[in-house]
Amino acid sequence: MLLKLTYKILEKLPKNEEFGLKSQLRRAAVSVSSNIAEGSGRKSIAERKRFYEIARSSVIEIDSQLEASVALQFIKEEDCEEINPLIMEEFKMLTKMIEG
Repeated sequence: MLLKLTYKILEKLPKNEEFGLKSQLRRAAVSVSSNIAEGSGRKSIAERKRFYEIARSSVIEIDSQLEASVALQFIKEEDCEEINPLIMEEFKMLTKMIEG
């Protein structure tokens, strides 16, 4: 769902950000699910946690890039209303997976 909502917001960013914020957001969104998947396939707990940490960092990156997009007036704060709770939920879930 985080991936889907991120891509929905990407449509609102200006075309001239294709290789800037759009690209960064796209990579970060894909990174979350990719690293969760890769981590879950690891036998070592330490390795698994490392991939979950990378996924959590990507969640933080998405949040930061959305804040930048609002600050630069590419999107409005309201555009993030749906995704913001999901960002927090993903962050908390990944934190539990890392600590657990």
